[in-house]
Amino acid sequence: MHLEFRHLRTIKAIHDCGGLSAAANRLNITQSALSHQVKGLEDQAGLELFVRRSKPMKLSPAGIRLLRLAERVLPEIEALQEEFRSLKSGKIGRLHIAIECHACFEWLFPVLEEFRRAWPEIDVDIRPGLQFQALPALEREEVDLVVSSDPESLPGVEFQPLFDYEPVFVASSQHPLAKKDFIEAEDLRDELLITYPVERPRLDVFSQFLRPAGVEPRAVRQVELTAVILLLVASNRGVAVLPDWVVREVRYNSDYVTRPLTQGGLTRRLYAAVRTTDAAKPFMANVIRLMRTEPVKLQRGDKP
Repeated sequence: MHLEFRHLRTIKAIHDCGGLSAAANRLNITQSALSHQVKGLEDQAGLELFVRRSKPMKLSPAGIRLLRLAERVLPEIEALQEEFRSLKSGKIGRLHIAIECHACFEWLFPVLEEFRRAWPEIDVDIRPGLQFQALPALEREEVDLVVSSDPESLPGVEFQPLFDYEPVFVASSQHPLAKKDFIEAEDLRDELLITYPVERPRLDVFSQFLRPAGVEPRAVRQVELTAVILLLVASNRGVAVLPDWVVREVRYNSDYVTRPLTQGGLTRRLYAAVRTTDAAKPFMANVIRLMRTEPVKLQRGDKP
C-alpha cells in the first residue's frame, strides 16, 4: 500500500468536516477529485474506509486506524515544516560563541541578555576560547562565532569589525607612576604586572607594548577575575593594563589612576569571526550589531 501525506490529510479532513463537500473546500480541491482520491486509497487498501450511507460520513474500522495514524503523523510533519521555515527565516538556530578576549565577558553578557529576549529560539552557549583553538573550532563548525583581536586569512571565514578599544594602564593613586601623564614600556620594567591567566601573545600589554620594546616586567601575577585585579591594584600590590571598557567604573575613583600607553595611546580592534555561510543569517547579523553597540555604551558610562 502506497500511503502519502495527502492521503492522511484527506482522511482527517473528511472526518473533521463530516462530508466530502466541506472536506474538499478545506483541502482546496474539487469534490470529484476528492472522491477519486478516496476510491484510489480504498482500492490500495482493499477495504472500505468510510461508511457510505451515514450522515455525517463515518469512518470504518479500517478508516479509524488510518485516522489515528494521521493524528500522530500530521502534527509532527507540520511542526517539522514550521521548524524548516524558521530555520530559513533565521528565527531558530545555534549560536555557540568562543572568546579569545578574557575581558570580553564584561560586555558580552549584556549583549546576550538582550539577544535572548529578541531570539528566544536560538540555542546560545559560550566557550572560553582560551581553553582551545577557537578559529579551527569555527572551521570545524564546533562553534559559530569567535570574538578575536587577531584576524587571519581563512577560507570560508570572514572577520567582521566590532569596535576599537584602548588598552589602559591602571595603578593605585599612591603609585609613583601616578604622577606621569602617560606610560612607556620602560616604566613597567620594575613593576609587578597583574594580568588575566592568558598566554602572553593574547595579552595586549605584551604583544603590543612590552615585547616590541624588549621590556620584561619584574614579575607577573595572573588573576582570573577583573574585580580581584582592581582590588590588588587599589591596594598597591601591582599594576595592570586593561581594556577601557573594564576601567570605566574606576576612572573617577580616587583610589585609582588610569593612563594611556605611550603619549598617543594604543588602539586595538575586536572582530567577530563567522563562517561566510552564516554571516547573512538574521540572528547572526543582529548579535553582531549588538556586539558593536554595547561596548560603546560601557565606554560612555551608560547605565544598563
